[in-house]
Amino acid sequence: MVRRTKDSATTKDSAPDTATGAGPAGPSPELRRQRRAWYTYGWGAHTFETSVVTVFMSRYLVAVAQNAVGKNGTLHILGIPIAAGSLFAYVVSFTAIVLIFLMPIVGAIADRTGRKRELMLGLGYLGAFSVMAMWFVKGSDWQLGTFLMIFAYLTYTCAKVVFNSFLPSLAEADERDKISSIGWAAGYIGGGIVLAGSFVASFVITDTALLARISLLAAGLWWALFALVPLRRLRNPASAARLTPRDGSMLTAGFRQLGHTIKGARMLPMTLLFLVAYLVYYDGINTVTTLSATYGSDALGLSDNTLLTAILIVQFAAFGGALLLGRFAERWGAKRVIAWSLVVWIGIVVAAYFLTKGSAVQFYVLAMALSVVMGGTQALSRSLYSSMIPAGQEAEYFSLYEISSSGSSALGPLLFGLAYQNTGSYRVAILSLVVFFVVGLGLLIPVNVRRAVTTAGNQIPGSLLGSPREKSPV
Repeated sequence: MVRRTKDSATTKDSAPDTATGAGPAGPSPELRRQRRAWYTYGWGAHTFETSVVTVFMSRYLVAVAQNAVGKNGTLHILGIPIAAGSLFAYVVSFTAIVLIFLMPIVGAIADRTGRKRELMLGLGYLGAFSVMAMWFVKGSDWQLGTFLMIFAYLTYTCAKVVFNSFLPSLAEADERDKISSIGWAAGYIGGGIVLAGSFVASFVITDTALLARISLLAAGLWWALFALVPLRRLRNPASAARLTPRDGSMLTAGFRQLGHTIKGARMLPMTLLFLVAYLVYYDGINTVTTLSATYGSDALGLSDNTLLTAILIVQFAAFGGALLLGRFAERWGAKRVIAWSLVVWIGIVVAAYFLTKGSAVQFYVLAMALSVVMGGTQALSRSLYSSMIPAGQEAEYFSLYEISSSGSSALGPLLFGLAYQNTGSYRVAILSLVVFFVVGLGLLIPVNVRRAVTTAGNQIPGSLLGSPREKSPV
């Protein structure tokens, strides 16, 4: 059994609700401060995805493991033989499995306690300190590197669940696409700045291992430094449901609430349909972005400098893309813009198949196109989903949202690997990923946004009210 404690909108840790924090003249000064603090956490934390996962640790952890057992050697973890070159891939897969069970519990605890800021920043600082500790991974210390990578990945992703759950309290329905887009854009710029610093440092530091360690240390410091802003200014939503267990620990209450959330989700069929669509098309997005460097190197013969430059282009251009698609969503609705973005994704994957070998210019142009739709698709998916979930249970439902992206992270690479294994062609392998965008689009089209929003008991966005466009299948 649980009991509901009385909310107070005047406590030190509470921010004004959007219903009272915004008026005809726009958001109140306090609400603006809350939004800036929220943006700043994304600005600092996104460097984990760019510098740690995408660029440095994915290569450095493998190199450290190979230092221990040789390039073609085998590691032994709990008696299980693992090829050194596959260590990072297995680390990510293992972490994704753990997150499937961990994220809903974190979400339930965040909603039950109402202490979202403390939980987000506590997990965030654990992640940031873990990344900084990667400075000590050198030589053949693959065990330390593996532990730190797993711990940092778990804490970062769980903090992201709570971070996303702040969105409904920071923006009303009509502003949510815009605020989500600005949040994503800030993350891309913050992560891009750190990565650009590493790119400049690469011309001075010729020791690749030292460059990786310095870059990882810088990423952790950046994350921890900018987390100080929400630590000081971000407040817990005043409307957050605060539930405390009458018996048992908060952890066991979290497990009970997880079961309640799953049962409740069955009453939201359109929300579940969107989650399935998101699971499919986001796996395509994640696979394309993750394996683009591999495709550029092995299929197109591009240099490391060309690939790193392309990654930088994506980071900074995604800033503008997220804002641009956010503007489009204000006029035509998030679902319609996401659907057309998936059409563009299909075109990008098909175009990648026909790229000329050795052409850096073509690769840069495709990277620009990818960056425009990447940021916007992610930002609008988050804001659209936030309008389809019940108030007071945001963290719980966003844990299911993160499971949709993390839990299927192996499907795209698996298809890519099977296509390459059976054809010997990276071009065929990249083209095979079209299926994720086609199927995802097919599942997204029948999602009735108005029904999903009203079933969840939320305000219908202005882009749907009184507009004949909502009758369109897209």
